[in-house]
Amino acid sequence: ITHSDVVVARFDGNKYRQWNAAHDAGYAGALGKPIITLHPKELGHMLKEVNSTALASCREPEQVVEALAYVIEGSMPVREGFVPYIDRENKPAS
Repeated sequence: ITHSDVVVARFDGNKYRQWNAAHDAGYAGALGKPIITLHPKELGHMLKEVNSTALASCREPEQVVEALAYVIEGSMPVREGFVPYIDRENKPAS
């Protein structure tokens, strides 16, 4: 972790591996490393503090790849029907 550029912490619901991932995410945060969390939606509330410090919170591994591509290349993923948050917020109310 000390030699990493970014840390991906995967939480899968298994209580023993979950504690290890939480420890690693906390250690990475203490070192000032960017964190990306990967976990199922049902763990979102339980991990709200970890997610609040994360660079991104993902539900699928593909989203982790997209988040890393955005950070490295500066390009958003192109998906049918995808509207970036900034575009949704800046549209006038209809």
